[in-house]
Formats: sequence, C-alpha cells, structure tokens
Amino acid sequence: MSYYNLRAAQTVSHTNGVSRLPLSTSEGPLAMTVPVSSSPSDGKIDHGVYSAPYECAFSPYDFNGGTVLAVAGDDFAVIASDTRMSSGYEIKSRNVTKLHEITGKCILGSGGCHTDIVELRKHLDVKMTMYQHNHQKDMSTPSIAQALSNQLYFRRFFPYYAFNVLAGVDEEGKGAVYSYDAVGSFERCPAAGKGSGQSFIIPLLDNVITHRNRNDPETVLGRAEVVEIVKDAFVSAGERDIYTGDAVEILIIDKDGIQKTTFPLKKD
Repeated sequence: MSYYNLRAAQTVSHTNGVSRLPLSTSEGPLAMTVPVSSSPSDGKIDHGVYSAPYECAFSPYDFNGGTVLAVAGDDFAVIASDTRMSSGYEIKSRNVTKLHEITGKCILGSGGCHTDIVELRKHLDVKMTMYQHNHQKDMSTPSIAQALSNQLYFRRFFPYYAFNVLAGVDEEGKGAVYSYDAVGSFERCPAAGKGSGQSFIIPLLDNVITHRNRNDPETVLGRAEVVEIVKDAFVSAGERDIYTGDAVEILIIDKDGIQKTTFPLKKD
C-alpha cells in the first residue's frame, strides 16, 4: 500500500471513472493523503472501508416515536398516548407509558427520545418535591406549565428531544391543556397533539374539538364523547403511523383526581 498526496487542484478518480470535486478551505487548497493499492493492476482508492479508518456518525438523540393527545373540557381534561416504543423499524416495547403524573391534577405527556423524556421527568419531580416541602401544597397547573417551559428553555442549546403536552385542571376547576415545542415555547389551547402521529390527529381535533372552519352550531362535548373521539383519533393514526400502536392510555383529570382507562390498538 502506498500513499499519494493530493491537492485541491487535482481530482481524485473513482474506480467507476467519476471524478471527485476539488477540496479547498478558507486558507487555500487542502492537502489530503489517500491510500492507493500498490498493485499495478489494481489502482483502486481505498475509501475507508477496508484499510483506512472508517468514520462512524454518532447522534445523542434517538426518535422513539409515539403520539400524545390532550383535550380541555369545561371542568375536566383528557390526555392520552399510545404505549409503543420504537427505534427505526424495530419495536422495542409494547408497554411503555408516555404519560407521567406530576400532581394529582396534572399529567405530562411526552413523545420523542425516551431517555430525554425520563431525564425531563426527573427534573420536574425534583422541582415538585421542593415546592411541596417549602409550601406544604402541590403546585398549580398553570405554575407547572411555566416551570416546564423554564426547564426546556434552560436546555435550549442542547435541547431535550421531547415534545410535550401538559394537561390538568386549574385553580378554578377548569380544564387546561398546554402545548410545547422543544425549547419551551408554549400556549394554552383547547386541544393539542404531539409525536409521530401529530399530523394525522391535529386535523381531526381542529374539526371536531375546536370546531374550526365549520358553520354548524358548536356543541359542548362531555367526557364520554371526548373519550370516544380520542379513541377514534388513535385508531386513525395507528392505521397510518407505524410508531403508533399496541394500546392507548386515556386519563381523565378533574377536581376529584385522575381516572384511567385503556383501549387496545392493532399490534402490527
């Protein structure tokens, strides 16, 4: 094996006859050492597959899929998520919850990278414990919404790969849903969806829950009706999104606490 010093003024020929573009930097032509077979009959250039070091890309993030949905009612809030955790085309688990109880009246739903989600939950739990010890009461849902925003913004230069929906009831007993981006921007809204099935769920919520672009009279939906809409939304998303499936956890939050129900989805 011999080595040739190539500069930007020259071109590197591949074995298929295609020439590589010249390399250059802001400081001038770039010198690059390329190993070439010393055999006269084999003039192939090693591209790092056999002899030279082979570069492997690394990412600190992994997208584990999943879909989260939340709807705010007059005196309740409903939040739901599927239980499938995936990586690429592999299903890692069929029973991983994406919902986390912050207080008895507030639930966090998260989709994205599972390790970042777990880390974010730990930080929030510490904040909630400190607040409870200092004030002898649980933090209110609007205050939790701001605390979550602060935590996400604190990590804005290396963000949590987590897309969050917060649901609960406020001090007046009204349902509250907050939607977030990765760096802490948030808003209170009637309904929200995040995760891999977001694009399939949001149009349904816009039409049925928030009543957008409709001329017929708007009706107030009860808890049972909202739960049925949530089930239909996840069935529809599961048909189109390979990262959504297995089962749906549905939590109903009101002033009296949290009620949980589970609805099965397809397994494939």
